[in-house]
Amino acid sequence: MNRGTARVFASIACVATVASAGVSAQWLNHRDPSLPRAADGRPNLRAAAPKTVDGHPDLSGIWRAERPLFLDLAGNVVVEMTPWASAVQKQRSAREHVDDPSGYCALPGLVRMIGSTPFKIVQTATLIATLHETAIAPIFRQVHLDGRALPVDPAPTWLGYSVARWEGETLVVESSGFNDGGWLDTGVARPNSDALHVTEKWHRIDVGHMDLALTIDDPKAYVKPWTVDVRYQLMPDTELLEGSCDSHMKTMEHRRVEDAPPEPPSSPVPNR
Repeated sequence: MNRGTARVFASIACVATVASAGVSAQWLNHRDPSLPRAADGRPNLRAAAPKTVDGHPDLSGIWRAERPLFLDLAGNVVVEMTPWASAVQKQRSAREHVDDPSGYCALPGLVRMIGSTPFKIVQTATLIATLHETAIAPIFRQVHLDGRALPVDPAPTWLGYSVARWEGETLVVESSGFNDGGWLDTGVARPNSDALHVTEKWHRIDVGHMDLALTIDDPKAYVKPWTVDVRYQLMPDTELLEGSCDSHMKTMEHRRVEDAPPEPPSSPVPNR
């Protein structure tokens, strides 16, 4: 099957279909012995946030956003796109989002992943790994805390490259090195360029709640940087589910959509 015949469906419907699989997975009601509990045995989600042995906030656990960002990342935040980004977004919307790479088993991209999928944080002193439950497949991300700098001229990827530092009780993550023409959200179809720089500021409020200030700085796609505030909830006493879009390729054989014109590559970084 060629790429043209593969352009067959709205990615929103694809994700909803695939995400419904696997509900009989194991360990969905496993009692976590590390969680503080109330007298009735339920997790005390308002207890003080835990600390690691080196005194930093312990962000470990399975988390999900209270307001999923998959369809619309910005929400009420005013975002001004550049002419390039506006043209790309218009084409994607006119084609009813059938060209979303995540509909073809490509990774959804860093921003959509951290804003829309349940994920587990595994924390050490020099590395934080996040394990994501997505409809595409189980996906991992590495955030380095060993003092290294972001690479200067990396091979572009869907998730970019991430380094972090502690600023008091807040974990500050900087990421760059992204693919040109990615998707920041599905419903609005905002693009990102290869100049995208993402800053995440994570702060654990208590056992059950964590805040994120997510800043998008992409001078090729947006006139100025913009920030979205997200609240996360802990998912206690459960585990991640495995997803896969492999079987969905069968349904694509029965749908046909004309090949889209290629999206224009982003131009050099403009002066702000």
